[in-house]
Amino acid sequence: MRPLLQRLFGKKVRTTAEPAYVASTIKEVTEHLQSSIFVGDDTIVYRSFMTGDPHPRECLLVYPEGMTDSAFLSEYVVKPLSQLSLAPGLWGAKLSEFLSEQALPVSGVEERTLLAEVVDEVLTGDAALFVDGCAAAFIIRSKKLTLRPPSEPQSESVVRGPREGFGESLTVNTTLIRRRIRSPKLKFNFLQLGQQTHTKVAVAYIEGIASPAIVDEVKRRIAAIDIDGILDSGYIEELIKDEPLLPVKTIGHTERPDVVAARILEGRVAVLVDGSPVALTMPFLFTEHLQANEDYYKHFAIGSVDRLIRYTCMFISTSTPALYLALLAYHPILIPTHLAISISAARQSVPFPAVIEVFVMGLLFEIMREGGVRLPTPIGQALSIVGAIVLGDAAVQAQIVSAPMIIVVAITAISGFAVPSFYGVMILLRAFFALLAAVLGLYGYFCGLIAATVYLMSVRSFGVPYMVNFTSFDPQNIKDTAIRVPWWVMRRRPQLIGRLNPERYRKGARP
Repeated sequence: MRPLLQRLFGKKVRTTAEPAYVASTIKEVTEHLQSSIFVGDDTIVYRSFMTGDPHPRECLLVYPEGMTDSAFLSEYVVKPLSQLSLAPGLWGAKLSEFLSEQALPVSGVEERTLLAEVVDEVLTGDAALFVDGCAAAFIIRSKKLTLRPPSEPQSESVVRGPREGFGESLTVNTTLIRRRIRSPKLKFNFLQLGQQTHTKVAVAYIEGIASPAIVDEVKRRIAAIDIDGILDSGYIEELIKDEPLLPVKTIGHTERPDVVAARILEGRVAVLVDGSPVALTMPFLFTEHLQANEDYYKHFAIGSVDRLIRYTCMFISTSTPALYLALLAYHPILIPTHLAISISAARQSVPFPAVIEVFVMGLLFEIMREGGVRLPTPIGQALSIVGAIVLGDAAVQAQIVSAPMIIVVAITAISGFAVPSFYGVMILLRAFFALLAAVLGLYGYFCGLIAATVYLMSVRSFGVPYMVNFTSFDPQNIKDTAIRVPWWVMRRRPQLIGRLNPERYRKGARP
C-alpha cells in the first residue's frame, strides 16, 4: 500500500511507528545493531568485556572507528568497569543509577533509552555503553576531533582587528561567539537537519534585543527544510532566503566571529552549521554590502572615507561600461573634444562595434578571474597577471579591441573587487545597464537604474525593508550608511531590528 501511495502522489508518505527502545540484554542489543541499523558497516566497533568477579556482567561499547578516542575509553571506562563487582540484585533502574552516579569516573555521561537517540550520538563520534540487565545506554563523550585552529579568513582579511575565524566545529564556533558576548541572554537553540546527514544547526540571538518575530520566523523556515543532507550553510541560505529566484543577497554570511557578535548585538539572528566555517546572519540590509568590520576599529573619519570609496567603486563597476557605450554611440557631444578625437582614432581599425567589445572583454576577464580562483594560488596569480598583460596588449596590437576599452574593463573589474559581497550582482547589473545603454543611450541607462532601484526598494529580508537606511528620514537610520559617525553619536540600534532594546550607548567619555 505504501509504495502505491508513493507512486500515485510522487512523494514520501510518512507512517507513524512506535519508537524503538534499548533492550535490556546485550544479545538483543547486538543483534539489533548489527542486523538492522549498522548492517554492512565495518567502521562501527563492538567492544565486549565483563565486569569483575564474583558476579561478572557483560558490557558492550559501540563507537565509530577513527572518530572516538579508544585510549580514553580503555582507561576510564573499560578498566574501571572490569575491576568493578556488581551486586547480584542490581538490575534495571537501580543499576542505571549506580552506573551513572558511582561506577563511571568520567564527566559528561548521559543516559538514553531511545535507540534512535543512541544511534545519533554514536554517529557523531561518541561511544555508547550497554550493560546486561539495564534497559538504557550510557553515552560517553569521547569524540576524537581533528580541528583546524582558528585562523584569519583569507576572504576577509583586515589590517586592524581580531585574527580569529570560524572553523568546521560547531562547538568551537559557538565558543568563539560566547567569548565575545559573555551574557546569559545570549541564547543558542539547536536543530537537526538532513534525513541522512543529521547536521546540527545553531540559531544564536540575544534575548531582549532580537525581535521574537524574527527569531520565530528564522526557526520556522529552518524547521520546514526537509532534505537528505546539509553539507554547508549555503544550503540553508538558499532554502530560507527571501527572493529565492533572484541573486540579491538577503542573508549575510561571514567567517569572522567578531562580525557575527556585532550583528547579534544589533538585534540580528545568526545561524551556524556544524561542518561549515561560514555563519549566516539575518536580517541583511543593502548597506551591509558596503560596510566592513574594520570601519569600526579605526577612526570614524578614516572609516567614512573608506566607505565612500566603496560606494564610488560600486558605481564605477556597475555603470562605467554603460556610460562609455551611451556617450560613444549616442551622446559624443558630451565628451571633451580632445578625448573624443583620441577615442575615435583608437577605434578606427577595430572591426567590432563598442557593445561587442564591452561584452567580449568583460567575458574574457571573468574567465581569467574564475580560472585564477580555481587554480592553486601561485598558478592562479601568475595566470591572472600574465593573462591580463599579454592578452590585453596582444588584443590592442592586433587591433581587435581598442585601448580605451581595455582601460574601461580594467577600471570596472578592479572597482568591483572593493565590494566583494556584491560582486555577483554587480556583474548582472553591469550587463543589464550596458545592454540598455547600447539600445537607448543615457535614457536606457537611467531607466535601468530606476528599475533596479525600485526593485531593491521592494525587497524584504525577514520582514525588514532591504533599503530601509536609504528610504528613512530618521537621523538614527542614516548615521551608519555612506559615512560612519562616532560611536557616541550612534546611541541607538537600527530602528527596525533592535527596537526591543534601542539604547546601545548610554554614557561615556563623550556627552
